Amino acid sequence: MNGKTKAKKTVFVVEDEPDILALIAINLKKSGYDVEEYSEAGSMLKTLEKRAPDLIILDLMLPDHDGLDVCKTLKKNDAYSEIPIIMVTAKTEEFDIVLGLELGADDYIPKPFSPRELVARVKAVLRRSKATQSHTSKQITVADMITIDTAKYEVRVQGKKIHLTSTEFMILKMLSEKPGWVYSREKILDLLWSDEKDVYDRTVDVHIKNLRDKLGPAGRLIKNVRGVGYKIEL
Repeated sequence: MNGKTKAKKTVFVVEDEPDILALIAINLKKSGYDVEEYSEAGSMLKTLEKRAPDLIILDLMLPDHDGLDVCKTLKKNDAYSEIPIIMVTAKTEEFDIVLGLELGADDYIPKPFSPRELVARVKAVLRRSKATQSHTSKQITVADMITIDTAKYEVRVQGKKIHLTSTEFMILKMLSEKPGWVYSREKILDLLWSDEKDVYDRTVDVHIKNLRDKLGPAGRLIKNVRGVGYKIEL
């Protein structure tokens, strides 16, 4: 049996600029990924009804759909909400990036980018996704309100299941494993994005905001330590 074939991940790339689409596809294939290329969102969404990728790279400026709307739609659909999404954007304004993250994207990469950086981002997001799907069974309970099952990648708040992105799940797991321990933004960035340089501190704040919103009344357990970072306070 060929173990490498079994382990191959599939990436859907949605990008309307042919040169950039080819650049992304070539470099991902060189790195061992199966790649399906789409020049507009409609055909990708039709394929998605038949089979799901391990990750989607999504340009925000597409001829048929707004990439932010596509992201929002996928993250609201239980069938697709756990598929990691990396936004590719020519918009360098922090507002646009923050908006994409608030809609549920797992990461972003601004144009122009180096192929090496792109592949590093893909590996980082898939690594986080894989970590959330670990088969090592462990349950974490926080203040009798939040239950985290690390084997099932499942979070319940007062018994009700909620859906988190892989990044949100990893942040919650990290904070919950050491209640009272303050994690600086830099530490969270380092643990989740390793040595990638082009990630705003604001990225952590957006993921925390999304996490609090999804946790509902339990979101108050995540405290902001002004000028330092975040912690779970029981």
